[in-house]
Formats: sequence, C-alpha cells, structure tokens
Amino acid sequence: MLSRRPTPRRAQAGVLLLEVLIALLIFSLGVLGLVGLQASAVKQSGQAKYRADATLLANDLIGQMWISNRTFESLSVDFTSTGAGGAKYNAWKARVNAALPGSGDAPPVVALARIQPLPAIVAGVQQAGTQLPTTRVTITMRWKAPGEAAGEPAHNFVLVNEIR
Repeated sequence: MLSRRPTPRRAQAGVLLLEVLIALLIFSLGVLGLVGLQASAVKQSGQAKYRADATLLANDLIGQMWISNRTFESLSVDFTSTGAGGAKYNAWKARVNAALPGSGDAPPVVALARIQPLPAIVAGVQQAGTQLPTTRVTITMRWKAPGEAAGEPAHNFVLVNEIR
C-alpha cells in the first residue's frame, strides 16, 4: 500500500483568506461597473427627455403654422426668427427657453423659403395651372444639458417641413 503523507496544516494557512479577498475584489469591480452603467443610463434618459421636448415644441410650431393663414407672407410676419421675430415666434421661443436648458445662448431659428411647387396630379393626369403655393420651414434648436462642460458642442435638433 501506498502511504500518503499528510500535508501539514501550516502550509495551507491563509489560503482561504486570500480566496475570500480575491472574491471580494471581483465582486467590488462588478458593483462599480453596475453603478457606472446606472449613471450612464440616467444621463441618457435625461438627454432623451430634452430631445423629446425639442421634437414636441417644433411640431407645435408647425401645427400653429398649419392652422394660421398659410401664405408665405403671413408665415414670414408671424413665425420667422429674423429681426425682432413675429409675435407667435416670440411666444414659442419663450416656451423653448423654458423647456430646453441653455437654449437662450443660441435662440431657435425658424427659416422660411418659398419653393417651387410641384404640379398637381389628379387620378394620374397632370392638371395644368393647379400648382399649390408651398413654403419650406426649417426649425433649428440648440441646447446644453445641465452639467455639461462649456467646451462640449450643443445638442442640435432640426425639423424641415413643407406647408401648403
């Protein structure tokens, strides 16, 4: 028979403590990773809220344009951001500044352009002389989220729409 030599307990003293410390280190790194992931998720959800607000505000202005007198001249007077801006634009701009942080540094821009309308087509046949006047509206909004460094570029939202 082979005889086994028992290993002295002294040779293994402290191994269990070392295993526990290594397990604790791995667990701690995992917890730190989860905390970092949670912080990133909170930041991203805040940015998503501002993007959703910008979309809502831009679509609200487009809706106001659709229910107003939709001629290019009327839209230019009421909604353009050039000069002092129209009355409806200024009221909308105040709502944008209240909803989007840091948007006062770069006010929203509403640009209007008269575009060549396409000929009207009814039942596959082009109708002569029935072109609808069209205005292209471009709304640009910029904002900076709270806590972002001054050197970081501003967030940007652009909406282009045609109003007939």
